[in-house]
Amino acid sequence: MASEFPRHLLDIESLRREQIEEVLGLAGRFKRERAAARAGKARAPRHQILPGRIVVTLFFEASTRTRSSFEVAAHALGAEVLSFQKDASSVTKGESLQDTVRNLEAIGADVLVVRHPAAGAPRAIARAVRASVINAGDGAHEHPTQALLDALTLREKLGTLEGKVISIVGDIAHSRVARSNVHCLSKLGSRVRVAGPSTLLPAGVEKLGCEVARTLPDALRDADAVMMLRIQQERIADARIPGTRDYARVWGLSARTLELLPPRAVVLHPGPVNRGVELSSEVMDGERSLVMDQVDSGVAVRMATLALCLGAA
Repeated sequence: MASEFPRHLLDIESLRREQIEEVLGLAGRFKRERAAARAGKARAPRHQILPGRIVVTLFFEASTRTRSSFEVAAHALGAEVLSFQKDASSVTKGESLQDTVRNLEAIGADVLVVRHPAAGAPRAIARAVRASVINAGDGAHEHPTQALLDALTLREKLGTLEGKVISIVGDIAHSRVARSNVHCLSKLGSRVRVAGPSTLLPAGVEKLGCEVARTLPDALRDADAVMMLRIQQERIADARIPGTRDYARVWGLSARTLELLPPRAVVLHPGPVNRGVELSSEVMDGERSLVMDQVDSGVAVRMATLALCLGAA
């Protein structure tokens, strides 16, 4: 039966659970193939699922993991990749976003992978072009593929997400990762709990379908996993936030505060990590950390997303 997956991936909020499961199922297969290749000391497998297709990574904000993994994913599917460089483009001469994406489509882009500081920019682009558009993070709105890779990582470790307690700790107010994860994990049956300094918790956040904890101990108690977030300094217009030393003391996850988690609970972070602030190096590099596994999951999830958005899976 033909997939009902949408042509654009703009958010998690509008996806149905079965569509999320479709991504995770395909991504899990890709991830197992990559792991088997590494175990045999072979190159990661290359598929000819998207031969001749052109994937453009259109990033107006800095990125290491998301951009790189989308480009690796596209190559692994047999697609060609064009990496758009904002500072070397006509954007610096005043070209509008709409004209930029229309020109890229005219060149032959089949997929535009967009990261932009303005919430809603990927949706506006999707209205302007016929190519598929994948949101790689828009302002403080959503980061759908991050939530999908987090769900894949957690499900592989925990076996199921149904009934699991997942705590997200840090700058909730400015985090697109937190918003996407609340939607994604809730749809997969988890109890999602958010926590952070009062100035970094948006009013009415519980309306997204999550619980609110007011202290780190309350956030960690009986959790199956905790996802630590950095303070989004680039999105904060005022200084109503604690200094890094005070933040680390009250909200940071260290060897001491890790003991507040149940023994089998795991630790995640979407990156970039500020070592010694939200995570100590001991925790970051410890056996309960899934941070590098998240990065590995990212390639597989982005392979699945590209294939599904183009109707090739």
